[in-house]
Amino acid sequence: MRNSLHLILVLVVLSALSACDGATDTPTPPPAWTPTPAPASTSDQEVLTVLYWQAPSVPNPYLSRGNKDTDAGAVTLEPLAVYDPDGNIVPDLAAAVPTLENGGVAQDLMSITWTLKEGLLWSDGAPLTADDVVFTWRYCSDHRTGCTASDAFQGVASVEALGAVTVRITFEDPTPYPYNAFVGMGTPVISAAQFADCIGAAATTCDAQNYAPLGTGPYRIVGFEPNAEAVYERNPFYRGPEAYFDRVVIEGGGDALSAARAVLESGEADYAWNLQIDPEVLSGMEAMGRGKVVAAFSSLVERIVVNQTNADPALGEDRSEYLDGENPHPFLTFPPVLQAMSMAIDRNLIADRLYGFAGEATCNIVAGPPAYASTTNDACVMQDIDGANLLLDDNGVLDTDGDGIREHNGVPLRIVYQTSTNAIRQETQALIRDWWREIGIETEIAHYDAALFFGGDPVENPEESYRRFFADVQMYASGSGIDPQQYLLSQLCDHIQARGNNWADGNNARSCNPAYDELYAEFAGLGIGPERTELIKRLNDLHVQSHFEIPLVNRGFVSAHLNTLKGVRINGWDSELWNIGEWHR
Repeated sequence: MRNSLHLILVLVVLSALSACDGATDTPTPPPAWTPTPAPASTSDQEVLTVLYWQAPSVPNPYLSRGNKDTDAGAVTLEPLAVYDPDGNIVPDLAAAVPTLENGGVAQDLMSITWTLKEGLLWSDGAPLTADDVVFTWRYCSDHRTGCTASDAFQGVASVEALGAVTVRITFEDPTPYPYNAFVGMGTPVISAAQFADCIGAAATTCDAQNYAPLGTGPYRIVGFEPNAEAVYERNPFYRGPEAYFDRVVIEGGGDALSAARAVLESGEADYAWNLQIDPEVLSGMEAMGRGKVVAAFSSLVERIVVNQTNADPALGEDRSEYLDGENPHPFLTFPPVLQAMSMAIDRNLIADRLYGFAGEATCNIVAGPPAYASTTNDACVMQDIDGANLLLDDNGVLDTDGDGIREHNGVPLRIVYQTSTNAIRQETQALIRDWWREIGIETEIAHYDAALFFGGDPVENPEESYRRFFADVQMYASGSGIDPQQYLLSQLCDHIQARGNNWADGNNARSCNPAYDELYAEFAGLGIGPERTELIKRLNDLHVQSHFEIPLVNRGFVSAHLNTLKGVRINGWDSELWNIGEWHR
């Protein structure tokens, strides 16, 4: 499990490297790195060991999608404000949260003005100013950067420094929820001086910056081995109380079960993240009395994404590319097939058997906050194999040759169903494969190492990358956020993942529904209130009923920590490491 104990720590060079050809989405370690000498003795050091079996690929959250990378950055990087475990916005780098009431949000909803705390310093001692906030926006808004958090800046017309500590964000249209940019650990502020030469095509070649970003948090990064280990030490320039631990080590590799054992059974580690294992097994480990299991719910929905483009390998570079609608899937664009696939699934069984206390069956992509959760689709939790078969029969999707596989327009319903390597996901795949077999769909199961599936380079590792989506359907969990508008935006026709955006946009299904786009346009000018809440529900319903994404389970975030580790407040709305500066023994 703790495979990284034998790895040599590397000292990340903090100066920028010159750009080179052949940029990739997940940079490779630069040859210029040199080993970090091991300390003579660590017996007198307090070391916090955190296990992420889906190992971080890069601690720059702007270049990789996924909590594992955001969390690695969150130990040192900070945004203007964060979400607490109750979903409240609380200031971080900002002195206060701007609102209509305090004048920070303009009455016409066209701008928001943030004021930074005085005396903020980067982890090298240089001052953080409003110019760093402006730079971060420029960095992510340049489409050539391949910024995977670009949706957070959608609709931002400009970001201006009004002084050393004042920043005004102006929107293209009235924006009732102005807290997407720089709120939450997914959109932290980065150093303009450090990343000056890393905007655009050069972004993924800046290895030293991407692997060792300067931060303002309680710890600073001193070593990073992609897909293996991240090491931090106290940040001497942190504005708050001194952090308790001398060193923080995020260890990657292994699997969820071995990570849980390392905390709850052997006590080798302090914290284990994302424990997707049999809930009964987890409860048995907790009963040993060494540690405790913690969980938090938000709107993290395990779903099946249905590819609307043709994933045939014979297409070469055009495989799974939208191509302006000219490359449709041969049968997964036929609505009755998608609806039948959804009807055949027993969501209650999946939730009860595989997730236990850590999951609940859901028919929504927007499953929270509760005010936004629609009840229109609740009937989907009841499996209906007979109804699914009848639906396919009535729509001419028949097994004409008696081999047990239906055909649509002469094409057999054979699909490849991929996900990351994880015990619960493989059990889910097996169940769904059997149910789909009962309605005449043959399913080949594929799964890939999580580090490659979620963090692998989409050019170097296209088969394993969920972003390239070289399968017919794939399964993973994603959240709709505390304000679902941002997620709903990501499903518009012009947000399809494609070559042109380095497969970094949000519409993973490559779906385009003009009716959805038209309904989304009604957000313009809507303030926070009942009318906007109802629109969110209607968009969720339209998306779910299209079956481009088939929701399965609203997953709780389940982790574990030693009983001796104090200060942990697991957070379903932000990074689990959001308050790591408060952790202590």
